[in-house]
Amino acid sequence: MIRRLLHRLFAQAQSSQSSQPPPAAEPIAEPVIEPTPDAEPEPLFVWSPRDVGLRDAVLDGWFLNDSGELLKGFAITPDDTLLDVGCGEGAATLFAVRQGASVIFTDSEYDKVRELARQVEAQSANASLGLVSNSLPLPLADGCSSRVVCMEVLEHVDEPEAFMAELARMGRPGALYLLSVPAPVGEHLQKGIAPQSYYQSPNHVQIFTPERFAALVEDAGLIIEHRQATGFFWVMGMIFFWASEKAAGKDPGGAVRDRIHAPFPHLMGGWARTWEEMLDRPDGLAIKQVLDQFMPKSQVIIARKPLDAGDAG
Repeated sequence: MIRRLLHRLFAQAQSSQSSQPPPAAEPIAEPVIEPTPDAEPEPLFVWSPRDVGLRDAVLDGWFLNDSGELLKGFAITPDDTLLDVGCGEGAATLFAVRQGASVIFTDSEYDKVRELARQVEAQSANASLGLVSNSLPLPLADGCSSRVVCMEVLEHVDEPEAFMAELARMGRPGALYLLSVPAPVGEHLQKGIAPQSYYQSPNHVQIFTPERFAALVEDAGLIIEHRQATGFFWVMGMIFFWASEKAAGKDPGGAVRDRIHAPFPHLMGGWARTWEEMLDRPDGLAIKQVLDQFMPKSQVIIARKPLDAGDAG
């Protein structure tokens, strides 16, 4: 989920700052926040969830173009090769391209890999490789990357330990990892309103407690350097989305594909306005940080692969 949201936020930030067969079931696509062509006319001014979400993300330390950090503490330089596993629309890959890095990106969906490859080729002359793969195993050599990104993917995986072992194999000694999964409180809350299929394969089949997520990373031989919780704004946004679909008598499991239906932009626009006004308060950042800890959308880990067996951090 968050991969598609982050991709849209990332695109906004750039413009403003200048071998198993695939599952038979179709995944539920994450909503794109834009009205349908035949939607009712919008008010003269509507708060954009993407704009507010971008502001929220930057406050969390994402998309720091001046320092080349995809997330604070995860810098990317021209000397790096970044591996983006489960790349989706390619937020991390394109950020790395703009830092001058070489990139490898994988996804189980051919169309996503093809489109991202087109964008990478248009923006960089550096080495790049796009692969269609379910990552068990990854068809890549050991130690092929110095930066490994895997965001909002592990919750879709039937064998997360084997998947994590593949990620660890891909990093060279000293490599940095940026990993994220949905936080459990938001997942359990959405279970009361999201369609049942949203928590079935190939969608969310794992829910990670903070302890389980940390153990998964450490058992793969990585050293955790930073943890954070983020995204209360988007937990509430998805609740409003599911509620709007139900109120409209629509089946989110079958009807939601590429765009939001008409009721959602207005409801989400109201929520975005409320969040924007809250952030404008003198104590807005402090309130946001409390709510992000209370009910985050995602839990994030930055980890490092040891330089050698004796590297304890």
